[in-house]
This record gives sequence, structure tokens and C-alpha cells, in this order.
Amino acid sequence: MPTEFLKVQGLGKTYPGAAEPVFDGVNFDIAEGEFVCIIGHSGCGKTTILNVLAGLETASAGHVFMDRREVAGPSLDRGVVFQGHALMPWLTVRGNIAFAVRSKWPQWSRAQVDEHVQKYVALVGLAAAIDKKPSQLSGGMKQRVGIARAFAIQPRMLLLDEPFGALDALTRGTIQDELLRICAETRQTVFMITHDVDEAILLADRILLMSNGPQARVAEIVRNSMPRERTRATLHHQAAYYPLRNHLVEFLVSRSEGLSHGRAPATPVEVSPGAADPEPRPVPTPSLRRIA
Repeated sequence: MPTEFLKVQGLGKTYPGAAEPVFDGVNFDIAEGEFVCIIGHSGCGKTTILNVLAGLETASAGHVFMDRREVAGPSLDRGVVFQGHALMPWLTVRGNIAFAVRSKWPQWSRAQVDEHVQKYVALVGLAAAIDKKPSQLSGGMKQRVGIARAFAIQPRMLLLDEPFGALDALTRGTIQDELLRICAETRQTVFMITHDVDEAILLADRILLMSNGPQARVAEIVRNSMPRERTRATLHHQAAYYPLRNHLVEFLVSRSEGLSHGRAPATPVEVSPGAADPEPRPVPTPSLRRIA
């Protein structure tokens, strides 16, 4: 197992005037090179946790350590991709990514910056659109630019706040494939919020399940036992797929509410649903986007 890289200890957040914290006693760690997804219903504090990891928000309690140093503010060691693409509309694809690259390496020449930009634009398949402005791009292309910009600064950790939520299924799948390929090439450490169970199964090495708020916690840490070289087309043929999917859906539908108000254990339960059932059956699934 890779070395522990990020450690979250006793994290809590209480907003002024609130009777109870949104979450408290949140504990988990992430190994270097690991892809971790976090799933939970709206209001459990997932985005706030991500913002604390990014240094964009301050927790009310607890600590976050990255590479044994406490996170105390934003840093180019952590790249963030939000739900919206957050591109500067007056700049081209090249200009948006170059702006981030110059922030990381201000001593670089214009030629060095441009060479670096072109590498990451090609990595997300947008070489033909490099001189277009955001208004000339589709929603999926804009998200690819956001991903390229985050990877271009070569962060130690990538933080993704449900970046594909607004995309159609076909575009979403294409970008998921791109993300898998890039992470395999770069061994990037990733923390990602998603409301999509199948997206988490496809991408993640481990999946953190949050209980409902208030006083939400990471109730379970689910290890993905399927081979890491996964594809969307063959995912459901894996023996471990339905036991893992059923476990995640059952938690979201039946168990997350009962673990609210601090009833989830302070130390998350670690599970690894496997292929024990010789004929795994899918749980009937309501719309998880309505649940989330």
C-alpha cells in the first residue's frame, strides 16, 4: 500500500448561529497515488470538507495534514476543479491554462509556458480548440479545460467537486475515461465528490460514505476490490460489481439517515464488499440524483 499522504483528524464545522455542527469527528486518510471518492446526501458537508482540504475554508475543529504539514491556506500543491468550469471568458483555452502555469512557475519563458500548456491541452484532447474562447466551447470541453488547467500545475493532490454533474451521460463517460487515463499516467492523488454510485465504482480505489447531517461523519470506508484497470463497458461484468454497488445504494437509501446526529462511529468502519454471492443481484435503484 502506498505511503499515507493526507490525514484528516477530528474535522468539524459549525456555522454561526447553528444549533449543531454540519459535521464533526470526521476522520480519514488518503495514500499517495490513491483515488478516493466521497458520497453522501446533500447537507452532510462534502463540499465544505473539500474546501477545507483546499485551504479555501477553515474548519471549526480538527486538523488536515498533507505530507505531514498542516493545511493552513490555499496552495498550488492542491489543484481544484469545481462543478462550474470557472474559466476566464476573455481568455482562450491556451490563455486560461497559461495563467495557471505562470502562477506556478513565474520564472519560465513564454516558450516554456506555451510548450507546457500544449502538452496538457493535448492530454485532454483539445489541441484543435486551443485558441478558442470559452463561449465557443461545449460544456464538456469547458470541463476538460478545467481539468487540464488543474493538471498543468502538477499539484500533489487534485480535488474534484462533482465536476461532471451538469454534463450529459455520453460526455460524462468520455471525460471519465480521460480522467482515468490521465491518473494512470501521472499517478495523481485525487479526492472527488460525486453523487453517482457507478462513477465512484469506476474511478475510486476507496469510497467514503457520509452519514446524513447534522453531525455527519464518514461512517464507512468501502474498498473497491475490482482491478484498477476498469472500463465503463465491462464494469458490470466484474464479479464484485453488484455486491459493491448494492452495498453503496443500501447505505444511501436505508442507513445514512440513522447515523446522523453523531451516531456514526468516530472511527469509520472499513469494508470490502466482494463476490461472495455466486449470483449477485442488483438492488432496485431510485434516482440517486434525487437522493443526493
